[in-house]
Amino acid sequence: MKNNPIIWADYPDIDAIRVDDTYYMVSTTMHFMPGCVILRSYDLVHWETAAHVYDSLDDTPDQRLEGEKHIYGKGMWAASLRYHKGKFYVCFVANDTHKTYLYTAADVTGPWKKQIIEGFYHDPSLLFDDDERVYIIYGNTEIHLTELKEDLSGPKPDGLNRIIVQDTEPHYLGYEGSHLYKINGKYYVFFIHMPKDRGRRTEACFASDSLEGEFIGREVFDDDMGYHNSGIAQGGIVDTPDGNWYSILFQDHGAVGRIPVLVSLHWENDFPVFDKKAPEYIEVTSTRPEYEYKPLVGNDDFVYGPDEKGKVHLKDFWQWNHIPADELWSVTEKPGTYRIHSGKISSNLNYAVNTLTQRTMGPASEAIVILDGSGLKDGDYAGLCFLISSYGFIALMREAGQYYIVMCARPTDDKSIFGNLVDNEPAVEYARIPVTGNTVTLKAYGNFEDGIDESKFYYQDGEEWKKLGVTHNMIWKMDQFVGCRFGLFLYSTRETGGTAEFSRFIYNILK
Repeated sequence: MKNNPIIWADYPDIDAIRVDDTYYMVSTTMHFMPGCVILRSYDLVHWETAAHVYDSLDDTPDQRLEGEKHIYGKGMWAASLRYHKGKFYVCFVANDTHKTYLYTAADVTGPWKKQIIEGFYHDPSLLFDDDERVYIIYGNTEIHLTELKEDLSGPKPDGLNRIIVQDTEPHYLGYEGSHLYKINGKYYVFFIHMPKDRGRRTEACFASDSLEGEFIGREVFDDDMGYHNSGIAQGGIVDTPDGNWYSILFQDHGAVGRIPVLVSLHWENDFPVFDKKAPEYIEVTSTRPEYEYKPLVGNDDFVYGPDEKGKVHLKDFWQWNHIPADELWSVTEKPGTYRIHSGKISSNLNYAVNTLTQRTMGPASEAIVILDGSGLKDGDYAGLCFLISSYGFIALMREAGQYYIVMCARPTDDKSIFGNLVDNEPAVEYARIPVTGNTVTLKAYGNFEDGIDESKFYYQDGEEWKKLGVTHNMIWKMDQFVGCRFGLFLYSTRETGGTAEFSRFIYNILK
């Protein structure tokens, strides 16, 4: 038995498949690099990282975080994951480049080959039909179906191209997040939806005997697991080897992000019937009962070596906030240390290059790290943060040759998901204390139980942890569109050339 939600961390816009005895799940990673994470499981409840589809997407100035350019809240969204004739397919759009990407690989771990599909297909879903024709569906409110060329390079001339579903009822969110399947000769498409008469997001399904025919459907799942009327929706369906069916959906959980929930379903009269409620605990028979999963988050001693091509690969739970500037970071210059070099002036944390992040985990989690700031220059900030637009951090900073530990944050009185905090406003400083040395041990604690979404920051004084500054409330907003993350950062406000060295990173999930 495992708690549901199955992962209390930010894995939204899920699509899932089974290949033989193995389940795979793809999830949105927005601006983070490497991107487009694929998880692997043998029981649908325990998961590990199998791969990131790309190290960098298009290497644009925005994706490199040049100056105050950025792709926060953009990047890759809502991928479609398929397996067809021995090949994996991942299709998604990027909302900064306005392109549709297709990646293919013979093995989920790669190498992945990249190509562009002509056109822009919001929240796409691929279907390889039995007659060797391939289709893509996409859209919001109006759901379009387009037949693609055999090589998936773009729309097929004179191919099928039609609207299959149109939302005409009053709604806050029209049908989107499409997932298209052919099961036992019939076509099914699943959507996220927020009808005005429900007041929260639901899952809907429409079905047709043919792609040319009428799709008829309704809401199939409406539950919030007692969590603040936050509806559980948008995801794929998958069957087990013994014929049971499940849907992996997500639920908004405040600052920690959008988290996966597993719901079982069955079929009546060739239509899916979901359980009325998502279970608090769930168990699925494992295809490999003795398998030991790698952790989705974890510690790091920063001891790495290059591969046969001379490249260093960090543990797969790390992602940078954008494409990293490779010349400005290293784990080999000083073994046991993640070293960041400052290469630009930044107005605040959002624009810090090479911020190294991990997802936060509920119900509560904390990160601890040792920071050597002996290479900082005046005006530099280096430390441990919760990276979200309403960020908070504890840092070592230098001013007129003197070192201080500071606690800073980006506060907001707007508790809604709207509004944009990604601007050039400096962080608000809530506390500072002078220190005589330049090496400190820092801790960041986040409480995500029941939407509390509080962060607290500490420094170590001998054997004692001392809190610094205020308890900061983090707000999930659509400006970054992701759950908050622990981050190791350095940014300069006056001159470049400083360095920060992080060692002995410890991650604790707290019950």
